[in-house]
Amino acid sequence: MPFEQTNVLRLAPGLRTLQAQGAVHRVRTAEGDEAWLVTGHAWVRQLLDDDRLSRSHPDPKAAQKDSGSALLAGLLGGFATDHARLRALLEPHFSPERMLALRPYVEKLTGQLLDALAGQKPPVDLREALALPLPIQVMCEWLGVPQEDKDRFGGWTQDAAGVGDPARSKQGLGELFGYCRRLVADKRRNPGDDVISRICATEGIEDDEVLGLTALLLFGGFETTVARIGTCVSLLLADREQWQALLHDPGLVPGAVEETLRMSMPNPHNGGMLRYALTDFEVDGVTIRAGDRLLLNIIAANHDERVFADPGRVDVTRDTAGSLVFGYGAYECVGAMLARMQLQVVLTQLVARLPTLRLAVGVEELGLRHNTLIGGLIQLPVTW
Repeated sequence: MPFEQTNVLRLAPGLRTLQAQGAVHRVRTAEGDEAWLVTGHAWVRQLLDDDRLSRSHPDPKAAQKDSGSALLAGLLGGFATDHARLRALLEPHFSPERMLALRPYVEKLTGQLLDALAGQKPPVDLREALALPLPIQVMCEWLGVPQEDKDRFGGWTQDAAGVGDPARSKQGLGELFGYCRRLVADKRRNPGDDVISRICATEGIEDDEVLGLTALLLFGGFETTVARIGTCVSLLLADREQWQALLHDPGLVPGAVEETLRMSMPNPHNGGMLRYALTDFEVDGVTIRAGDRLLLNIIAANHDERVFADPGRVDVTRDTAGSLVFGYGAYECVGAMLARMQLQVVLTQLVARLPTLRLAVGVEELGLRHNTLIGGLIQLPVTW
């Protein structure tokens, strides 16, 4: 690993070859660590919600080095220590009622960003014009972060999520936590109608817990959504038949969001969701030992032909009920509804306002970001 990605919108051929040979494979990561790569849908789904696995190594002193991202060791590692409690604290803030109340703001902001985009002479980088600023400003509004600070925390989260430069990643995480600490203190003194203020008002919650949740939400709601908007739009623009289907029937937008999420490509260097075995057990006839590192490859699972017929083809009418894009079980992403809502708003407005939108370059000219935990496209040049 990593496997060569010959087309940024398609599964890596090497990953497809492995998947055809079985569900679990011995691999060596880019950092030189040995791991078990799980590619079969049934096994990935089971192991995502399996108490024989942990996000933390059972023997921290023996834990293998990560990819250089302080986020993995710090932010996400802390979240793993008391997952059930922290999830229970977060879930009320992602309720359908909260998302419905936030949607008008997302629609208004998307419209403003598209106004600015339409006023430019094409080609325009859709990532820079829409995919990047939208999630930042949405998170600011929702969490209660002053809009004037959006560029500061955006830079810190990108640094913290970087791979290959541990010092820069650690510094970014430190800056992010420092900012969040000041923000939490301000919300304690001057609460408002926002997520951070409501979390602070939870009985018995400590400042460090609020701090960790705030940093986690800032990262999770920003970096991942930026990447998903880019791959969602590019997959549809690369398949004119599917784009035309949305033009003829905008009611297909929710299905298009789910289908492009199923197919979206994260950073190919990442390998999958990292887990550690807490005990010995078998996966598809292969013995996993306590302490072994497993990479649960959701993208490969979402391209499993036993679950999705012709999985490399975009089909906005497909039944995607088996998609694992947001995880599964107890570890299913708590922010899935927020991400879906933003993607639905973006697609709805793009189809309505820019029906002639198309890629300004060939798919072969699109590139993936390899220097970050999340990945996503480097640029998305479009014209109309």
